[in-house]
Amino acid sequence: MTMTMMEAMENRHSVRAYTDEPLSAEIVSQLNDMIKKINTAAGLHLQLVTEEPKAFSSALARYGKFSGVKNYIALIGPKGNDLAEKCGYYGEMLVLKAQQLGLNTCWVALTFKKIPEAFVVEKGEKLVMVIAIGYGKTQGSAHKGKKISELFRAEGSVPQWFTDGVYAASLAPTAMNQQKFVFTYDSGEVSAEALRGVHAKTDLGIVKYHFEAGSSKPGLFGL
Repeated sequence: MTMTMMEAMENRHSVRAYTDEPLSAEIVSQLNDMIKKINTAAGLHLQLVTEEPKAFSSALARYGKFSGVKNYIALIGPKGNDLAEKCGYYGEMLVLKAQQLGLNTCWVALTFKKIPEAFVVEKGEKLVMVIAIGYGKTQGSAHKGKKISELFRAEGSVPQWFTDGVYAASLAPTAMNQQKFVFTYDSGEVSAEALRGVHAKTDLGIVKYHFEAGSSKPGLFGL
């Protein structure tokens, strides 16, 4: 039975240690098909890198407690103010797809080494970060976050779809689990704001995708 999107959000936890099991040709094909559609729709240059262990073989990666990582998604796109947010949004789309396919993932900003021959960064483009992907040695574990009431502002009552969206956003991965974001509900309109924090723009894209998925309002934020 296929895992629902909400189940994927609830079951997804960051995983840093992976087994040697390779990604099957079928899974690679599904991920690449989705990446192709995203790149076409969003104007990005995301790339799946497989069987490449060098990026996570450095002392920096070991310091970050990564092991066995040989597959990752390189989040690349044209330089611009919205690049980090778009990479967060569409990267998380792939993360949740991976969860539904029985894989594990982890967002990685610094503790990896750039391997130039592993992916292509065209002129005018930038590598934002990568997502480790594969079969985890464990399924990871949940981390305590903020109360739901701390993640939104509203005057008076809010509809159930908004509550569902904020709950889904509360499950999203954010840098150091800092949850530096807030949603606002005002007369039927929803907005989302990144607060001051490390990688807050990328995190904003991630939580926007979770909110849309949880509230069943795709495209709400126009990304």
